[in-house]
Amino acid sequence: MILLCLMACRGGFVFALGPMDLAENTLKVSEHSEQVFYYGFAAGDQLVFSFKAVKGGALTELEISELPASASFMDYNVKKLENKTLRIPRTGIYKFRFSNTTNSDKVCNVRIQRIPAGPATVDFNSSVYWHTVQDTVYLPSQEKYLMRRDTMAQTLVERVMKIGSSSIISGTGNKELIDFTLPRGTVSWSYYIGVGSEGQKAFSQAKSGFLNSAAATASHIPGYGTMAALALYGFNAFSLIQGEDNVKFWFMVNATNASMFKYGKKFSCFKQGDVLNDAAQMKKPLAGRVYLGLLNDNLIESINVTVSVTAIVVTEQNSVRNNKVMSITSRKEPYLKN
Repeated sequence: MILLCLMACRGGFVFALGPMDLAENTLKVSEHSEQVFYYGFAAGDQLVFSFKAVKGGALTELEISELPASASFMDYNVKKLENKTLRIPRTGIYKFRFSNTTNSDKVCNVRIQRIPAGPATVDFNSSVYWHTVQDTVYLPSQEKYLMRRDTMAQTLVERVMKIGSSSIISGTGNKELIDFTLPRGTVSWSYYIGVGSEGQKAFSQAKSGFLNSAAATASHIPGYGTMAALALYGFNAFSLIQGEDNVKFWFMVNATNASMFKYGKKFSCFKQGDVLNDAAQMKKPLAGRVYLGLLNDNLIESINVTVSVTAIVVTEQNSVRNNKVMSITSRKEPYLKN
């Protein structure tokens, strides 16, 4: 009996406490901004809220909502609220939002209280804590990938040209121009220049000899041969010839230089020589039109010049495949410690 009386007395003491203050503040809400606060309440509690605008006029918007997004109370152009009471249906976190959309600051008095539902929730901790939560989602995406790469040797020039002598000083009969366009995807190219029958013979022998070699048999590159091996690997299978006739040559990269060469004016080139025969691998340029100027400086005799140019061309075939990309986002999430 004594124990029951003590419990009844204790119970009476708890309920005699009435509202318990959670916050009693003077709040400044700057122009075009908002202030937000969070407090926890136990199921069965009563939330008691008082508000008064003391400077700057009415507050644009005032909202009390249960997280995650359930509005419990909202008012606009608020000047004063006295003991606004909300019953709490379940334990949770409540958001208090004070919004000012005007061009002047607002100063307000705010008081937030809770009335416990019973003795069991008197010591309820209304503080709100935060922790980081990571969300992982898989987003559909398309990935471009290389499906196939093809390498081929493409002959751009293969001809024998007759170039007249330089006996007519004012003319251009001792000059010839060859032009070719490097295909898209060119990664390297090669040339051969040879004078007379010996130059042509050296070209033919190297070409036929290479076709019967193990390297040519093992290659899967279409058009692979002496010129392709030179362009791709720098392997020079051409023998140097002996003779009396020579040819001067210049490689140029635009029509203006080619025209200057033709008419005996100053021009620019990226490679030149004075040879009986010559062959080389070229790593640049790799695009556009190229001009080859040939000149016979023999005053009496014309010459025949064998010219061959081969490009190594790589073409890529791309495709698209569907894929999923993992995306991790972090967010702050409130919680109670009760």
